[in-house]
Amino acid sequence: MNLTTSYLGLSLKHPVVPSASPLSYTLDGIRNLEDAGASAVVMYSLFEEQIEAESHLVDHYLDYGTHSHAEALDYAPEMDSYNVGPDAYLDLVRRAKQALDVPLIGSLNGDSKGGWVKYARHIEEAGADALELNIYYIPTDPEVDGAAVEQRYVDVIKAVRAEVSIPVAVKVGPHFSAFANVARRFAEAGADGLVIFNRFYQPDFDLTELEIVPHLVLSDPHELRLPLRWTALLYGRIPVDLAITSGVHGHEDVLKGLMAGAKVTMMTSQLLRNGVGRIGEVVEKMTRWMEYNEYESVVQMQGSMSQKNVADPTSLERANYMRVLQSWNPPV
Repeated sequence: MNLTTSYLGLSLKHPVVPSASPLSYTLDGIRNLEDAGASAVVMYSLFEEQIEAESHLVDHYLDYGTHSHAEALDYAPEMDSYNVGPDAYLDLVRRAKQALDVPLIGSLNGDSKGGWVKYARHIEEAGADALELNIYYIPTDPEVDGAAVEQRYVDVIKAVRAEVSIPVAVKVGPHFSAFANVARRFAEAGADGLVIFNRFYQPDFDLTELEIVPHLVLSDPHELRLPLRWTALLYGRIPVDLAITSGVHGHEDVLKGLMAGAKVTMMTSQLLRNGVGRIGEVVEKMTRWMEYNEYESVVQMQGSMSQKNVADPTSLERANYMRVLQSWNPPV
C-alpha cells in the first residue's frame, strides 16, 4: 500500500497534515505532531501586525483613538504578549527544522503589501521547506470593489514570491464572486498551491457587557462540502497543488478530499478536540479502507471524482442545487 503523496514538491509519507494551530506553538508541540504521525507540520502563523508592531512602524496607528472607545482597549491583543515576536518565531523554525524528519511549512499571515513580506525570506533562511501564505482580508470599505480586492491578493502573492525560492501555498477564503478565475490569477502571480478554504472567524456580541468579543468555533464535518466541491472543480484546470482544510475530521473526509483532487488534507479542530493521536488513527482507517477497496496507492484515487473525471460533470454545478431541492420528502 503506497500512501505517499507529493505536495509543493515535497514527498510526504501520507496525505494527512496538521494545519497551522496552537499545537505548533512550541518545539515540544511540533515534535508531538511528528511523533503522532504527521507527514508534515504547518507552523502557526506569524502575523503582519506582530512584525510591524515590533519594528514600531505602526505604533501610532495601534494606539490612536483607543481611549475614545473603551472596548477597543480590550479587543485588540497586545502584540508583545501574542504568541511570540518575529525573532522568536524564526528561532523556533530553526530549531524545529533541526529536530524534525518531516517537512516543515512556515506560515505568514497578512493582508497588504509592505515591509513585513521580507519575513518570507527570513522564514526560508531559517530552514522552512515551504511557506503557507494566509491572506486574511475583510473588505469593509463600500468604495472598494471586487476587482480591487482581488488585485490586493495578487499584489501580496507577487511580493512574497519575489522574496523566496521555496514553494508558496496560498490559504484563501471562499468569498470571491468568480473563484475559478481568482485561483488562476493566484497561480499566475506565483502560487504553487492553494489551501481551500480559510475559516473567517466571526465576532460575537456579549449581551451582558454589551461588547463585541472574539469567538472561536471549531469546525464541523459538514464544512468539508464547500472545499470539497471547489477542489473537484479546480482539479486539472489550475496548475497548482490543492490542499483541503476545514471540515476534515476522519478518514472518510481524507478519502473524499483525495478523490476530489487534493494532494493533502489538513486538520486541526479534530486534533484540538481529541488529541494528536487522531492522526495515526485516521491514517490507519484510511489504509484499511484502501485495502478493502483494492486501491494500491493514494495517487490512484487523486482526482478520480473531480469534475474532470466524473461521468456527470454538471453534478458539481447548478444541477446539484436543483436535485437537492427536489430530494426532500415530508415526514410520514
